[in-house]
Amino acid sequence: MNAAERRQTILDQIAAAAKLAGRDPADVRLIAVSKTRSVEDIEDLIEAGQRDFGESRVQEALAKWPSLLARHSDVRLHCIGRLQSNKASEAVKLFNVVHSLDRPSLLEALAKEAEKAGRAPSVYVQVNIGEEEQKGGCAIGEAGSLVQAVRSSPLPLAGLMAIPPQDVEPGPYFALLAKLARDLDVDGLSMGMSSDFKPAVMLGATVVRVGTALFED
Repeated sequence: MNAAERRQTILDQIAAAAKLAGRDPADVRLIAVSKTRSVEDIEDLIEAGQRDFGESRVQEALAKWPSLLARHSDVRLHCIGRLQSNKASEAVKLFNVVHSLDRPSLLEALAKEAEKAGRAPSVYVQVNIGEEEQKGGCAIGEAGSLVQAVRSSPLPLAGLMAIPPQDVEPGPYFALLAKLARDLDVDGLSMGMSSDFKPAVMLGATVVRVGTALFED
């Protein structure tokens, strides 16, 4: 399949999962995870109509995206990887959305740089939903205070983000994040990747982050 066909296949699967859950497929946004992908591969997806792309590392994104964004000004770039506070300045200038806000110090750095740049990316509060030591994300019990801190900052709150543990059924973790979002009166849910975006959509994802299935047959 070519890029357009792969993209349409994913969109069809998102739509089917949404309809099963009684949801409007238009309420789910597809992010193409373009980390490690070439400019040519990304251009193919842009030509196919894709407008949201995700990168994990600031330095890699800086190496390829400024020229792409100059040619395609309507593309939205999402930071989906762990973000160091010392990269806040570059992140604010490059990304429209940050999905990995997990601590007050990073919020402070992003807010400070946003004020300098006159540009405020939206942020998702990342929750360590599986309580895994090696993963980013705030503790479940700290999500409320971090959400409140974002609401008191100049940065728009986009929602909550989480990555379930590997090699286990992801559904309960998606359901837990969705419940947490309801409790905190948060609408956006960034959850679900190539292997599990369909159950994520059925359990309320408003954003799914898909890489392999979009770029490889």
